[in-house]
Formats: sequence, structure tokens, C-alpha cells
Amino acid sequence: MSDVAPVVAPAAGTAAPAAPAAADGIEARIAGQAERVHILTGAVCNNNCIFCMEEDRDGRYATNSQTTDATVRWLAGLHHDTEEVCFTSGEPTTNPALPRWVKIARDQGVRRVSVMTNARALSSEPYLRKLLAAGMGRFYVSIHGHTAKLHEGLTRTPDSFDQTVAGIKNIARYKPRGIELHTSTVVTKRNLPHLGDIYRFLRGLGVDQVVWNVMQANGRANTYFEKIFPTYTEIATTAAAFLRAQGAIERDPPAFLVDIPLCTTTALPDFNRGYVEKYAHYEPPSAASEQLIPASQLTARRVQGEGADAPAAVRVTRGDLDDALRAKRADCARCRYDGVCEGVWTNYLKRYGWDEFVPVPAP
Repeated sequence: MSDVAPVVAPAAGTAAPAAPAAADGIEARIAGQAERVHILTGAVCNNNCIFCMEEDRDGRYATNSQTTDATVRWLAGLHHDTEEVCFTSGEPTTNPALPRWVKIARDQGVRRVSVMTNARALSSEPYLRKLLAAGMGRFYVSIHGHTAKLHEGLTRTPDSFDQTVAGIKNIARYKPRGIELHTSTVVTKRNLPHLGDIYRFLRGLGVDQVVWNVMQANGRANTYFEKIFPTYTEIATTAAAFLRAQGAIERDPPAFLVDIPLCTTTALPDFNRGYVEKYAHYEPPSAASEQLIPASQLTARRVQGEGADAPAAVRVTRGDLDDALRAKRADCARCRYDGVCEGVWTNYLKRYGWDEFVPVPAP
């Protein structure tokens, strides 16, 4: 996973927001983003991505396997008025309960149900139709290259490219019915030179939004950092060059660069500067999950369903997962983006240092 890793639990890909109006500034969009709810479904994954955040597969299996029909019904009911409920973590389509859980969420009144997936299982149209009939409305598909050689060099899984592409094509056929199709491409040293090729390939398949996710410097991305992690400056320079060229062809190309400090992306149009969505997920109470929560908030974060056999959980936010792993320095306080910036991964700073992070003065 990590694609972006929306993280520990989530994600295979992090989503850009629904395409913003071109006039919206990145600061306003970040400040105004709605929180989404993630439900952990995938205890296993059928890819083996070199940058996966979920390196602790055994730990995630133990946590995610505890999701039940009752858990989904309870959480979906608790958040029926949220912007979106997304099934994620591991590979959700490996869980045979997924279609049933999608229907439960919709029956509880959730307006938009989505999934973060590598879409390999969606190469089977009967399975895709089962998800659509249950109420799935948006797909975030992880794909990391425009050729089998590039994609499978990163997923380390034979035949994964053809299956994912077939899944994307199948989903695209249902777009006239209002189904939304986004992709998530984790940016590495290997695919960075091909961002434009990947964008054109995916748009040609019918993808609505192409999201370039910058790796989180944790999990396998930290283990293989020197092999796969380009600098933020290299990423931003490549993305800006492509967007300048593509902007002459189509207005506001729907490509978004996310999870990268804003001070490094000032050459990009604000329209194409994204962010990883604001989200929360729920884990069974455990020492590991509760250690993520500030002690002052722990009581408020514990939630309990009604009834003697009702599930209990701890609400974990993206900030809980990330804050301890990112850093800022004193100079960051002078930057116009300080209020919305999440800082820099400490594992990134160990390799590349602070030199490329220059505070951006207020306009």
C-alpha cells in the first residue's frame, strides 16, 4: 500500500479532493477540506509494492481482521452524514465481505462509498457489477506506471499491470452512470521521468483525476529509501515542467501532486497542488492504537456501540499517525504555508536535510 499511504491503515492511495475550482487557493482548500472516514477491510494484499507503508503485515492483519458486519453497520451509521466512507487498507477486494459491507454502508445512509484498490479483482466485470449494485460510487485505483515493466517493477507482482488496466477499463465503462474513477501513482525515482506518459496513458483510459502521491518516508519506503525516493525538488520540478507543457493543450489538467511540502511546489499552479485527504479511521482498542492518541484525548476518542455485544473502537486520525514522524524547524514559522503545512518526514530529513525547504513569504 502506501501509495500514499494514507497510512498505517490506509492507504493505498490517497485521494485528491474532487477537482477544485481553478480560482481556489491551496491554503483555502486545505483549511476547508471535509474529513472522510476510512473503514479497514483488507487484511492481506495481492501486490508486494516496494514502497508499501504497511510493512508490518502481521500487525495489520490482526487489526483489520476484526472488522465485522456489525462494525461496518455501526461506523457507517455513526458517520452517515460524512462526505465519504472509504474502504481501505491492505487490498479491500481480497475480502469477500466487501460487497456486503458496501451495501450496509449505503443502507445506513452514507452518500458516497468509495474504495482504495489496485483494481486487479475488478478485471472481472461480474465482480465489479456486484460492487456497483451494492452502491460503490468512487474508485481510487493504484497504478504506478504506463507499462508492465515499470508498474510491476514497483509492485513486484507478475501480471498485476494487465489486471489493473483491465479493471480501470471496466470501471470507465460505468462512468456514464455517475461512477467516478481516480488513480493514485506513487512517485519514485523509477517512474518520475514518466509522469507525463503515465498521465496521458491514464486519461486515455478514461480516468477522471490522476493523483501523483509522494511517498511517505516510512515502512518499506524507508527501508529502500536510497533506491526509490527522489528529492522533493526533483519531483516538483518534473511535475511543473509537465503541467506547463500540458497546460498549453488542455485547461487545468486534472493531475494533482499530493503529500509534498508546499514550499517546494510554488512553481506549480495552485489548481494542481493537492493534499492527502483529512480522514479518521477506527481500530479495536489496543496498546498500539491507544499509544497513537494524546493522553488528554484518549477518553474522548474511545467509542462504544450500544448493547452488551456492541463493538468498541478507538478513533485514530491521520494527524495521530503522522505528527510524530514529521518535523518543522524555527524558520517554518516565517512561511505563509506554516498554518496548513504538516512538516517534513524525519526519515527524509536524515537523508536530504533542510536545504531545499525555503520559507515562502506572505503575498
